[in-house]
Amino acid sequence: MFLFYGFGFAQVVEIESKKDQDYLLEIKKELNVKWPNNRTINIVFHGHSVPSGYFKTPVVNTLSSYPYQVLRKIKEEYPHAVVNSIITAIGGENSVKGAERFENEVLNLNPDVLFIDYGLNDRKIGLKKAKRAWEYMIESALKNDILVILLTPSPDSRVDYSNPENKLWQHANQIRKLAETYNIELVDSYKAFEFLYSKKKKLKKYMAQVNHPNEKGHELITKEIMKHFN
Repeated sequence: MFLFYGFGFAQVVEIESKKDQDYLLEIKKELNVKWPNNRTINIVFHGHSVPSGYFKTPVVNTLSSYPYQVLRKIKEEYPHAVVNSIITAIGGENSVKGAERFENEVLNLNPDVLFIDYGLNDRKIGLKKAKRAWEYMIESALKNDILVILLTPSPDSRVDYSNPENKLWQHANQIRKLAETYNIELVDSYKAFEFLYSKKKKLKKYMAQVNHPNEKGHELITKEIMKHFN
């Protein structure tokens, strides 16, 4: 049971977690169903500029961004599946703004799986506001039987990674704790890029600009996401 905080209201709701040893087991079964018994699977990516596909602003390289890389990989793994990769992300947005439009622009799409990626931009609003917004989105999705997977932030080359508790790490750690609290899955993008943090020149090879991964960087995120579908 969780105390469900809307924007302007609060109520107690019963949320039954579906987390087990294979969080996406039922979805993977659905992805393997062949015509004429299959159905369309909706995978929604909610967040900021990175899942939106922004590379070097204002260029949007949609087909090389991780939501579409994931779609290609899923189709390789499940050739009989009908899958929609739906991006509800908006460049420059933080989780508070994402929560405000969550009901009308995300839940109405009836996601089977929902990915949330706001860590980079949430540094501007702080941990407390971000936590409440993430909790609202997670609880809203779980109440509607949607499988939720959280993403920790991808890199920003301006961050002082020599400080083990830099602001980006703080948000990454909060997101990890939210995944644990709600017993849902995590894609730890922050950790996936960790081998590059002490080598800024090498990190730049994975970045289109200071805060946007290039195709190679999106591949690292895709690899982490696909661990949940394999």
